[in-house]
Amino acid sequence: MKPAASGPVRIAPRVAIVSDAIFPYNKGGKEVRYHEIGRRLVASGVRVDVYSMHWWDDDAKSIEIDGVWFHALCKNHALYSGSRRSIRQALWFSLACLRLLGRRFDVIEADHMPYLPLFALRVVATLKRRQLVVTWHEVWGHRYWVEYLGFAGRIAAMLELFAMRLPNLIVADVQETADRLHACGVAPSRVVVVPIGVDAAAISAVPRGDRHFDVVCVGRLLEHKRVNVLIAALADQRARGNVLTCAVVGEGPECDALAWQVRELGIEDQVSFFGRVELHADVWALMKSSTVLALPSVREGFGIVVLEAIAAGASVVTSDHEDNQARSLVDDGITGVVCASEPIAFGESLARLVREPLAIMDVRDDVLKSFDWAAIIASLQDIYAKKSRVAA
Repeated sequence: MKPAASGPVRIAPRVAIVSDAIFPYNKGGKEVRYHEIGRRLVASGVRVDVYSMHWWDDDAKSIEIDGVWFHALCKNHALYSGSRRSIRQALWFSLACLRLLGRRFDVIEADHMPYLPLFALRVVATLKRRQLVVTWHEVWGHRYWVEYLGFAGRIAAMLELFAMRLPNLIVADVQETADRLHACGVAPSRVVVVPIGVDAAAISAVPRGDRHFDVVCVGRLLEHKRVNVLIAALADQRARGNVLTCAVVGEGPECDALAWQVRELGIEDQVSFFGRVELHADVWALMKSSTVLALPSVREGFGIVVLEAIAAGASVVTSDHEDNQARSLVDDGITGVVCASEPIAFGESLARLVREPLAIMDVRDDVLKSFDWAAIIASLQDIYAKKSRVAA
């Protein structure tokens, strides 16, 4: 589009995306988001370089996938130490981010977690006179950090507050995250809300899976995901005469404990563990052959699986917890149920939706229109272009 003669010239910047975990090697919400953003920005004419750890098997320091260039800043360090994110990995990746001093880019787009790399990226952005845009998925705050780490959580909470001051602009996935950032002292002018998108057309094109399940659960098997609550809910419903089948998709530190719980409760015939499913289309196929998506998590920054489930025609049961931002994506009674993350309430909600399925397909298009990738990419292009102009 030809710009007005008196206005600033819009440019197609060279964007450096920085994240220690990338798709398809990791398949969480933030990894899927950067995957979609990267390839769609490239299709619109933007040069995209993703800087991460060396996830791929090839010895090459850089590889190209779908027009997006991926560069290894350091070797692959384990993201987790037990069930928690590794501080050692965060330190190594932070130091590696200083290598961006020798790279070309117009704007940095970085993930907020872990916080430590943001300090290195602030140094890089300042010395290279470039702008730092950070996508903030969730605000943990002092209370949650102390619950998570004990006394050390006090230090982590202060680190979170300091990290919020580093970006030139913060992109929040949902309004509630933006509100929490404001409450922490971040000026409203430095925060913009841009949601995660969903490719409804691609999900619609995928055929149903061969096996039907009453319930499907998708996500990394971490403690805060509360998959143990789901399993206990299935056992409680069985005791009440409702035998619900369930597919659990994902891997993580809680996998063995969850398998043991299933055996102890005697519901092996109900629960199928699929582990890591490589193809996104296969996950969508499972969603399409299931009636309900279960998300008992008490901490979600966004919850893209909720939108994917709705696009697949499945209703959603998720937890009514203040740190679960995914609950804002569920219209109670229309696209699912929001309830307490405890076995009895969760199980009753699952059983009710399996017994009386919601008419998801009747409302799907209206629900998903706010999460159209084309509009989201246009918003991000405008953000990156403006930030590049400021730095010029």
